[in-house]
Amino acid sequence: MMVIRRYALHFAWLVSFVAAGGSLYMSDILLWEPCKLCWFQRIFMYPMVILLGIAAYRNDRSVVRYALPLSIVGGLISTYHYMVQKIPAMANTSPCRSGIPCNTDYVDAYGWITIPLLAFVAFLFITILLLLARKHEPQE
Repeated sequence: MMVIRRYALHFAWLVSFVAAGGSLYMSDILLWEPCKLCWFQRIFMYPMVILLGIAAYRNDRSVVRYALPLSIVGGLISTYHYMVQKIPAMANTSPCRSGIPCNTDYVDAYGWITIPLLAFVAFLFITILLLLARKHEPQE
């Protein structure tokens, strides 16, 4: 557990890097057009790649107060997006009135694993890792 706390910023950066890379792969290589809710999730994920990368390099744990709100809000958006996809009545509350509908499933593995769920898991891991990083006290 001590290793995870010591390198929590590095792990959080790695998760954000993979999540951002995955979203770019889906939109630029697979040519899957993101909906509005996908864009909002990206708005909260992409800055964390830079913030957490710099913080991990410098071992600057003060970044937690900036990155944690991004991760929590991004996770809430992912949760809402997943509900829009899986609960038919929620599709009426979606902000996607033009373009790609927010309830479109490009990925629907096993009937419950979708892109918003994957984004939620990434935001959740980052949140947990940031909370662990905040509590780490370096040994001298």
